[in-house]
Amino acid sequence: MRPEFVALCLLCATAHTSNAACRQALALGLDVSGSVDLREYRLQIDGLVTALNNQEVASLLLSTPAAPVSIVVYEWSGPDDQVILVPWTELRNADDLRQISVTLSRTERRVSTPGTALGTAMETGASLLGQKSHCWKRTLDISGDGKSNLGPRPRDVKEELSEQGITVNALVIGADAPASGNRRQQELGELSSYFRAEVITGPDAFVQTAIGFEAYADAMTLKLKRELDGIAISGLQ
Repeated sequence: MRPEFVALCLLCATAHTSNAACRQALALGLDVSGSVDLREYRLQIDGLVTALNNQEVASLLLSTPAAPVSIVVYEWSGPDDQVILVPWTELRNADDLRQISVTLSRTERRVSTPGTALGTAMETGASLLGQKSHCWKRTLDISGDGKSNLGPRPRDVKEELSEQGITVNALVIGADAPASGNRRQQELGELSSYFRAEVITGPDAFVQTAIGFEAYADAMTLKLKRELDGIAISGLQ
């Protein structure tokens, strides 16, 4: 384990955890690299809050209190800029979901180094999900608006996560500013192809797209519905 992950793990260890049944562990990694300005940062954070409180998403999250979904939220940019915003939290009732929403809503942009260390962000997610080996399913959600340019190659990290039985899905964010002709859609398609080849892994892994940060809330809502809807609860019997 990389030294910079130790502090993250210690912080998560302070959150309430349980060895009881856990339906799914969701680690949500948010891209706050240099290409993300303050407005886009706010759209991303607030978009996640909106998605978590969508009526259908909230119903899926809270549907089985005896085997809850557990969530951790962290942001990432350069190799040394992985910060936990919400430590592991079991979602058993509306108050748990409300507390996460309040924490995220109060989050402010931190100063971070430029660069896109996507592989390191994936390693961070794997380290966090390693604390949830008892969960029936473990999912890493990576949001990103660009290709990795620092740290380990995502492709190499992807193999490690696959061996650990972790599913990796991605939310790819296209440029906000309209480009001439079909260039904007083309760029989003190219970035989506990169994430499919280099990042996602596991059964039914997928890439969700958002055409700009203004579409982030809707894209995250769709992604969470897709991830949560198919979780079997037969283990409760």
